[in-house]
Amino acid sequence: MRVIIIEDESKTAKELKEMLQEIDHDINVEAILLSVSSAIKWFKENDAPELIFSDIQLGDGLSFEIFKEVQIEAPVIFCTAFDEYAIRAFESNSIDYLLKPIEEDKVQKSLEKYMRLKEHLIKSNQRTSNLNKVLAQMDTAFRQNILVHYGEKILPIRVVDIHFVYASNRLVYVYTSDEKSYPVQHTLEQLETILNPAQFFRVNRNYIINREIIQNIEHYFNRKLYVNTKGATPEKVIISKIKAKPFLKWLEQ
Repeated sequence: MRVIIIEDESKTAKELKEMLQEIDHDINVEAILLSVSSAIKWFKENDAPELIFSDIQLGDGLSFEIFKEVQIEAPVIFCTAFDEYAIRAFESNSIDYLLKPIEEDKVQKSLEKYMRLKEHLIKSNQRTSNLNKVLAQMDTAFRQNILVHYGEKILPIRVVDIHFVYASNRLVYVYTSDEKSYPVQHTLEQLETILNPAQFFRVNRNYIINREIIQNIEHYFNRKLYVNTKGATPEKVIISKIKAKPFLKWLEQ
């Protein structure tokens, strides 16, 4: 999840960033913007994030000025020490309104609210898709084989033989049922689109796992989950609080 923080107090911004990454390691805070002017400049020069956390009173004005100047579709969670701006906030893409000092459990609930809204919108868009689009999606075949480079050779690896995919230091490897690993030229994001989501789940920023390797699941500290797998993995497979519920729902299907 790509997130932007608009906050002119460095300490508050740093604490919020740490909270977000503690809640879910897959959250990437792309920038901390300190003023109205710097935020306007950033949004004009960069792709919109998925979610924005924004203070209201900044050193050079109110953050509402940003949303008047730049058309931003991303939802906003406003964080402020004052409650008199609530109505104006909800006129500016706001999905929640947190009063300072910001507490982690309230941030967690706001993120869960965002995920529920996102899921609802996805389902709504799916329901309103025309029949041709639905049929085209049904005809889409997921990849059956993936090509990997092994020494001087190029090998086809059957997807059914992939136990998990692991990313580390910008390199991505597929691990197979014979306990071998092969580097691939795909990113995890690309592999998510070509692997059947009924069989594979992106559990965190490092792993996509095959449901067949799941032995059992344990509760981990801070409401996370720990996945015990059949066979060794380079590091523990940990699922964040925010992904725990979708993961368990997927596992039931």
